[in-house]
Amino acid sequence: MTVPQRQPVSLAEAAGAELDALLADADRALAAGYPGERPSRQPVHTVYVPADTYQPGLPARWGSQALDALAQWAPEPADFAVAMGLSPGLATEVLPRVLAKLAAEPVEDLRLDFEDGYGDRGDEAEDADAASAAAALAAAAAAGSAPPFTGLRCKSMEPGTRRRAIRTLDIFLAGLRGGLSHGGAVHGGLSHGEAMRGGAVQGRQLPPGFAVTLPKVTSAAQVSAMARLCDRLEEAHGLAPGQLLFEIQVETPQVILGADGTAVIARCVHAAGGRLIGLHYGTYDYSAALGIAAAYQSMEHPVADYARAVMQVAVAGTGVRLSDGSTNVLPGGGRDEAVAAWRLHSRLVRRSLERGFYQGWDLHPGHLASRYAATYGFFREGLPLACARLGGYIGRTAGGLLEEPATARALAGYLARGLDCGAVSAAEVAALAGLDRAGLDALRGAGLAGAGLAGAGPAASGCAGPAASGGARRDDHD
Repeated sequence: MTVPQRQPVSLAEAAGAELDALLADADRALAAGYPGERPSRQPVHTVYVPADTYQPGLPARWGSQALDALAQWAPEPADFAVAMGLSPGLATEVLPRVLAKLAAEPVEDLRLDFEDGYGDRGDEAEDADAASAAAALAAAAAAGSAPPFTGLRCKSMEPGTRRRAIRTLDIFLAGLRGGLSHGGAVHGGLSHGEAMRGGAVQGRQLPPGFAVTLPKVTSAAQVSAMARLCDRLEEAHGLAPGQLLFEIQVETPQVILGADGTAVIARCVHAAGGRLIGLHYGTYDYSAALGIAAAYQSMEHPVADYARAVMQVAVAGTGVRLSDGSTNVLPGGGRDEAVAAWRLHSRLVRRSLERGFYQGWDLHPGHLASRYAATYGFFREGLPLACARLGGYIGRTAGGLLEEPATARALAGYLARGLDCGAVSAAEVAALAGLDRAGLDALRGAGLAGAGLAGAGPAASGCAGPAASGGARRDDHD
């Protein structure tokens, strides 16, 4: 009787199984810690205002003031070109779009500030302001007049302000969710340090795009503590688990480089249990902490470039987004002062955009004009070439550039950002690149092969969406 001979196991099968076992933990950690870019909208700026000054009509007032300034100092494309540092042709394209943006959606992201912009006014005053600011934001959200992204900045997790930060967040969320007591004053769900359990209606939602900003972070432990506080606040106020998201400000040297020589900010990114959505660079606190003289504190200083480079590497592939800081030069006074401030701000915004920081802070209504001028100029100037490169990649047409899949993802992300902020239109992208928004998101989220578009022409642009990026993420920040 002939015994069948066993087929030899190939090296690929044998070694592959062995390596799968060896690398299983590393594979899981990579997938969990680096789920990829979020393909949804990121605001181009965050506007900070002292919390006690906020009223539902504030964004519209800021837009109106910005429009008035343009009407006074840069009413025509030629004036606008000089004021914003744009070429005459580009200014002609950008000006009407900026005017329309300032009229329709002047503020994309609004942060009600209880930290440096507010100060220490005592518990009674801050309690009252937290309650009234929350009520005002709730009214705006209910009326549909709130910006698409909103939130508050609390005080830091340092010992001297920690309990005040918790108290403000507690009172604010109670007011935002309608937690009024019998006497009409807003009381927090964590009164006397004890979370309410079982009394609140579970699963209620926050306003779309809501986030908390945690300032002056010095350690990954503070980020973990903030994530734990979010757990407690959700329990106290009947929010669905994972609804409360936050961003941290990078404004201390300790969070960039630790005593052990490591990049602490990288550990911070992975210490929030999926709640961290952004890193915001703090221009002036960080520069001052390094001893930079006040006259030289700037987003262009080498210390700022170093910190942002570390931030950028730390968040790459994680889905955590970046925001640059602010300028304290305000467009006030006469024409010469306004134009000088606009040109400076426009140049700084453009510099940030070129370095991959697609968001920044604005502190004055006049900054809105230069923010949108620089942003719209950036996306409109690059629109024809980006569309040609992406269209050529999809169609596999011969050209002067050999594009990589990673570059195709970057090109799709660039165009999607331009669409999100209103700098370019869907019709322009469709005409120039042969792609609709679904096609851009597919390329941006998964790459060409992963999205099922390899070898496809423009007709395939509406097919599969981005691949799942892993982890639970709230829809309005995705």
